[in-house]
Amino acid sequence: MAGTALGWRPMQAADLPAVCALADALHPEHPEPPEVFAERLELAPEGCRVLAGEGALVGYAIGHGWSGTAPPPLGARLGALPARPGAFHLHDVALLPAARGGGHATAVLAALSAGWLLVTLVAVADAVPYWLRQGFRDRPCADPAALASYGEGARFMARRSVTG
Repeated sequence: MAGTALGWRPMQAADLPAVCALADALHPEHPEPPEVFAERLELAPEGCRVLAGEGALVGYAIGHGWSGTAPPPLGARLGALPARPGAFHLHDVALLPAARGGGHATAVLAALSAGWLLVTLVAVADAVPYWLRQGFRDRPCADPAALASYGEGARFMARRSVTG
């Protein structure tokens, strides 16, 4: 992606097929049905972004208010968001390899979590070192079954927001 201007913009319903294709390509071991992505966009449009460049999507980020005590199970529809969420939960940040290393994940996390005191996420095994470098630390999980839905080695992590 060298030389290509990339920028985050709000996700639109028309982006969902491309977002699902990216998710399938980047996370084949963590499949989620398209309805999950559509529901997140419907419930929390302010927490859904896509990274675009030259007409193609090269990444996406999805997050929403949540309890702060455990993640939603992988692939589960939420039905509704908590009326009084305890944290911003980063459901996913996914970038094509060519878009990595340019600070895009850090930038979208800062933008999405602005105003929240606590940010949570589930780090799958190979992503743990990245999230540790971003200041996230292991957090006790109130729903071990939800965490287990992300696979072996998944860790529930949190950090105090740097912008909260």
